[in-house]
Amino acid sequence: MPSAATRTALEALIGFDTTSRNSNLPLIDWAEDWLTRHGATCRRIYDETGTKANLWATFGPADVPGWVLSGHTDTVPVDGQDWSTDPFCLTERDGRFFGRGTCDMKGFVACCLGLAPALQNAQLARPVHLALSYDEEVGCIGVRGLLRDLAAQPVRPMGCIVGEPTLMQVCIGHKTKRSLRATFTGTAGHSSRAPEFVNAVEYGARLITRMQTIGRRLATEGLRDPLYDTPHSTAHVGTAHGGTALNIVPERFVTDFEFRVLTQEDADALVSEIRSYLFDELLPQMQATDPAAGIELDLIAAFPGLDTDADAPVALTARKLARRNDSIKVAYGTEGGLFDEMAGIPTVVCGPGSIGEAHRADEFVTLEQLDACERFLHGVIDECR
Repeated sequence: MPSAATRTALEALIGFDTTSRNSNLPLIDWAEDWLTRHGATCRRIYDETGTKANLWATFGPADVPGWVLSGHTDTVPVDGQDWSTDPFCLTERDGRFFGRGTCDMKGFVACCLGLAPALQNAQLARPVHLALSYDEEVGCIGVRGLLRDLAAQPVRPMGCIVGEPTLMQVCIGHKTKRSLRATFTGTAGHSSRAPEFVNAVEYGARLITRMQTIGRRLATEGLRDPLYDTPHSTAHVGTAHGGTALNIVPERFVTDFEFRVLTQEDADALVSEIRSYLFDELLPQMQATDPAAGIELDLIAAFPGLDTDADAPVALTARKLARRNDSIKVAYGTEGGLFDEMAGIPTVVCGPGSIGEAHRADEFVTLEQLDACERFLHGVIDECR
């Protein structure tokens, strides 16, 4: 069973609506007060608006390399979801804790905060750092400021554990992601004279078809990594909107799409392929009918993949603490790749809960998973004594 301190922390964390559109400062205030009272040294790294912040907390000596326990504080919305409980009130039922973020990833953060009394009393030869970030759910945005700060410090941590839900399996890799939005501007007109106008939906549909072609190519001809459940890179179209009425040639079409790419392949080359298709092939055809027609391509989000060697010290230690001999890789993204790329900190992902329960109504984490996470984290303390 998880400790009373972890339960207290989780109940407090779930009570803060930290949907990414909101400020996370009330949660950061609570966490910083909790950690400071238990002997941690804390500092904040704010965003440009001052309404959101990362929190960096250190237990033990700061002048030698130690371990980072990292988690994001923001969550996805509950809008339109049919919850059977209040998503912002922790509910225990049938060996599970329900609430928005219990799995992704306030359960892990609560275990880290619940560790504070043990960290306060431990005789640490190496530090344990807690890194709490903002805006992970909208593109791993917030942690970048924290990592720029870390990269400038004279002493760099020896390893990082990002506590995204893996059912406490040790994850050594995830894919690179590029998310984009294409906006097509055509010309409106009566559908009876459709050939005289630029149909934005038709040109947008051609992009969607090209994405499908690329996806099939990646599945059949691209590189493969058997540690992933989807062992190849993928191309995906998520949303498509355009047109107003059947008898009006649509003048606007917007589609959001993404690539999730094995680290051995080049995500930016795929983006360049799409860019070339849009501006070298489709746009001239559109403007041959109407010079005012246009295409815009915007990057929504981008983060690097993670590819930690299975025999790296951080992976070996994590497997020992998790009492496992195997490693996994996951298709979803985390901040782990940024810790490695921006700050040079070897990283694995390991946390309580299943990604299958994340982002959905009645999100939950089991008490058994939190208990396993606490055992793992007490092992981190032992590594740092």
